[in-house]
Amino acid sequence: MAGQRTIASYFAWAFVVTAAGLGLGAWLGWTMTGTLGGTMSVLFIVAVLSVLEISLSFDNAIVNANKLKTMSPLWQRRFLTWGILIAVFGMRIVFPVLIVVIAGKVGPIEALVLAASQPDRYAEIMKGAHLPIAAFGGTFLMMVALNFFFDHEKEVHWVRQLESWAARYSSVRGIEIAIVLAILVGCSNLQAPADVPVFLKAGVWGLLTFLAVEVLGQVLDRKQAATAAAAQGGLGAFLYLEVLDASFSFDGVIGAFALSQNLFVIAIGLGVGAMYVRSMTVMLVEKRTLAHYQYLEHGAFYAILILSVIMYAQSLYHIPEVLTGLGGACLIGLAFWSSVRWNRKNGAQG
Repeated sequence: MAGQRTIASYFAWAFVVTAAGLGLGAWLGWTMTGTLGGTMSVLFIVAVLSVLEISLSFDNAIVNANKLKTMSPLWQRRFLTWGILIAVFGMRIVFPVLIVVIAGKVGPIEALVLAASQPDRYAEIMKGAHLPIAAFGGTFLMMVALNFFFDHEKEVHWVRQLESWAARYSSVRGIEIAIVLAILVGCSNLQAPADVPVFLKAGVWGLLTFLAVEVLGQVLDRKQAATAAAAQGGLGAFLYLEVLDASFSFDGVIGAFALSQNLFVIAIGLGVGAMYVRSMTVMLVEKRTLAHYQYLEHGAFYAILILSVIMYAQSLYHIPEVLTGLGGACLIGLAFWSSVRWNRKNGAQG
C-alpha cells in the first residue's frame, strides 16, 4: 500500500543514481585532473549542482504532482522511468548541445568535441544564448502560472483578494495571453535595440509552445479516452509535464555554467538532482500531500510566477540562481505553514 511506504523507499532509486553519479564524477575528476584534490573538487561541484537543481525545482515537483495525480498508474510509472531519461539526457545533455549547435552554427559532433576540449568556449556560447532562453522560458512559465490562477472553477484561494479577482475575470477569453503579451512587449522595450527582435521572437515561441502543448495534450488524451487506452491522463499529460520540466530547467542549466564549464560534470550534478525531484513528485502524489496541505500548490504556482518574472529580469541583470531557489523555497514554506494553520483552525488532519 502507498500509505505504508516509508519516505526512504520513495527515494531508493534516487540514492542509487546518487551513488552512480558520484562514482562517475570521481572517475571524471580523476581523468581530468589526475589528483585527489581535483577529484574531490569535481565531486563537490556535482553535489552543489544536485542541491541547486532540487532547490530550483521543488515547485516543479509540486506542480508535477498536481498533474500526475490525474494520470493512470501506468503513465505515472512511465513518468518516473521514461521521464527521468528525457530529463537527464534530453535537458541536461542534448539541450545544451543543441544551443551550441544553433548559436555557434556548428554540427552536433563538433559541439560535443567543443564541450570536451574547449569548455571555456563552450560556456561562452551557452551564456551568449541566455537572452532568447530567458524570453522563451519566462513566457512559458508565466502562462503556466496564470493558467492556474485564471480558473473559474478554482475555489480555494490563498491570497484571497488577488486570487478571487483572477477567478472572477477568468471568463474573459484569452486574458492570460493578453497579460503575458503586454508584459513581453513592455520588457522588450527595456532591451538594447538590437536585442528587441530576438527577445520578442523567443517570447512568442514560448507562448506558442505552451498553447501547442495544451492543444496537443487534450487531443492525445481524448483519443486515448476514446480508445480506452488509458483511464485518465496519458500521453498528453506526460508531454505537458516534460515540456514544463524543460522550461524549469532552462535557468538551472545556464546557471550551472557559473559553477562548472564542463558539460559532463553539469549533466551528472543536475541529473542526480532531477531524480530526487521525480521521486519527490511520486511521493507527493501517493501520500496525497497536496490534499492535506491545501495552499501548498498555490505556493508552487506563485513561485513559478516569480521565476518567470526573474527570467525576464535576467535578460537585463544578473540574478544569482541561489536567490531564485531560496525565493521559491520560501514561498512554498510559507504556503505550507499557512496550510498547517488552516488545518489546526478547522480541525483537519495534516
